[in-house]
Amino acid sequence: MRILLWHVHGSWTDAFVRGPHHYLLPWSLEGGAWGLGRAERDWPGNVENVTTDALAEADIDVVVLQRPEELAVAERALHRRLGRDIPAVYVEHNTPRQDVPNQRHPLADQRNIPIVHVTHFNHLLWDSGDAPTTVIEHGVVDPGELYTGRLPHFGVVINEPVRRWRVTGTDLLPAFAGVGHVDFFGMGTDMLPDATGLSVGELTVIGDLPLARLHARLAECRVYLHPVRWTSLGLALIEAMHLGMPVIALASTEVPRAVPPEAGAVSTNVHDLLAAGRRLLGDPDEARALGRVARAFALEHYGLAAFLRRWDEVLGDVSGTEHRNTGQSGIEHGGIEALSQPARSAR
Repeated sequence: MRILLWHVHGSWTDAFVRGPHHYLLPWSLEGGAWGLGRAERDWPGNVENVTTDALAEADIDVVVLQRPEELAVAERALHRRLGRDIPAVYVEHNTPRQDVPNQRHPLADQRNIPIVHVTHFNHLLWDSGDAPTTVIEHGVVDPGELYTGRLPHFGVVINEPVRRWRVTGTDLLPAFAGVGHVDFFGMGTDMLPDATGLSVGELTVIGDLPLARLHARLAECRVYLHPVRWTSLGLALIEAMHLGMPVIALASTEVPRAVPPEAGAVSTNVHDLLAAGRRLLGDPDEARALGRVARAFALEHYGLAAFLRRWDEVLGDVSGTEHRNTGQSGIEHGGIEALSQPARSAR
């Protein structure tokens, strides 16, 4: 299939374009939110930049939308109606942010455009109306078991932690810095020391790194810290588990499903997390053992192959193209989707 999508979420796109299809990414000299294209990513050759002017004549089988405004932008560029003249599917990456749990999804009235939620929590919380819905959980390209844990530090990966503050749990950093040094990675982190009041002896801001360098440097930290209160499910968390890192995380949104307790500590009690963090920072053998559990779980539940297979099923359904797995895709109208993943063992 020839699939049109905007480069919005780099880590998610990194997994999505590893499939067998041809991926067209809108590109412009200005770049930005509507013209990022490949952005010099190390992606396969079947990922191609396409200018907006060329879209009207482009041969496209399906459009993958990721932002509400993309529906109108795509229809203007393609000169075709999505869901009628050309198949489309909408990926909801985010948790609702307003009248939770009553917020109606922007595409709730688009009965011909399925909504794919990236977590079961999102699917539960959004009011998707009469739109067909399903869940395709995250998958990531396995970076390998790079974990060394040689630094008795917490590693944190969050973009724009000062602007997002309580949403990302940035206000909790001083408490964790009182237990162990924090190495912080991500975009928009320059103002973090001033905002938190943490000194260079408590916090090191690493900033935004290319993915391979990020993984290598993060894997030197003994424990991955996920203090986020309200997000869909950070892909950095799943990547850290793939690296073989033990996890300390708030038990919010999808985290209790994504991180088994045997992989670290998951709780809404910050004092419990601080105690677990102190213990793991001081015990490299236990940290490594829990990290192995985290990696095994991530490989089983968030591996790339299952992610791409599920997407092939959904894309095949919306475009009318046959796919290898002839079972049901799990797309339903307006109800709780129950077919996208087998039930996991209780934990």
